[in-house]
Amino acid sequence: MLKLDHLTVIAPTLSEGVAHVQACLDLDVPFGTRHLYMGTHNHRLQLGRNVYLEIVALDPEGAAPPRARWFGLDDQKKVREDWDNGRRLRGWVASSKSFDLVASGDRQIFGDEVALPFDAPSFSFSIPSNGSLALNGAAPSLINHRDESRSIAHIPDLGAELLSFTLEHTELEMVNALYERLSIDRPPLVVHGPQLKYRASVATPSGPRELT
Repeated sequence: MLKLDHLTVIAPTLSEGVAHVQACLDLDVPFGTRHLYMGTHNHRLQLGRNVYLEIVALDPEGAAPPRARWFGLDDQKKVREDWDNGRRLRGWVASSKSFDLVASGDRQIFGDEVALPFDAPSFSFSIPSNGSLALNGAAPSLINHRDESRSIAHIPDLGAELLSFTLEHTELEMVNALYERLSIDRPPLVVHGPQLKYRASVATPSGPRELT
């Protein structure tokens, strides 16, 4: 079974991502880490029930990795277009103890299982060969935390809790069939919409808020 691991705001710059989440949730999300192996960096925030929010962007001071970056971040033109069109909560990550649980036909959607960091792997992440989001973001990225005991206790907890997670999409049957095939625990609710767009309802200390 795949489990909801975290939501991703994919930003043209980290400062824009932090400002957007602050405007939506009235929370100043702290810095997380630099992914030296991917040339990206992030801010992170717990969302309750062992789920967290990641704001991720290309690191202008980072080195290019030996393969395509995750989350479509090599295509900065598309990242900016999505951002300017209000598609900022752009995707999500599901965890699995083994990528072998994913049907072979679906592996074409998710791409390669990439062991990271490259020099001393501690986890695996699914990345299509061109670095794009799986099904343009309708499918989750996959992470295998391997044998490590997963804990998000080190991620800041500012009292936010995910209440609901929704995906607007033009092809409900196709997306729902994929989620059912993958046996995903807590997938987004899929509703009809004119374009792919995510929304998350989040309880915060200042009241319920919506992140898009």
